[in-house]
Amino acid sequence: MSRKIPGPCIDVCKFKLADRCIGCAMTKKDKRAFKKKNGKNAKVGFLIELIKKRKELGRYDYWRKMYLRKCAKKGIKPPIAA
Repeated sequence: MSRKIPGPCIDVCKFKLADRCIGCAMTKKDKRAFKKKNGKNAKVGFLIELIKKRKELGRYDYWRKMYLRKCAKKGIKPPIAA
């Protein structure tokens, strides 16, 4: 059985950076869009784009650490080399 890809949200949810969350760099629209993505490839593509945004905004290392922790807690291999 394949497990769901964990969403990029790391449960900070404070929208201060131009309406982007300070934890995951997603907007509220991005959060809804990720949930609607069908298939692993679509979700991985979304994560790759989000990582690019996160690196531009800074604090990528913090997000990466928390996302990998989230995957480990759920017993899921990270879908990307975060």
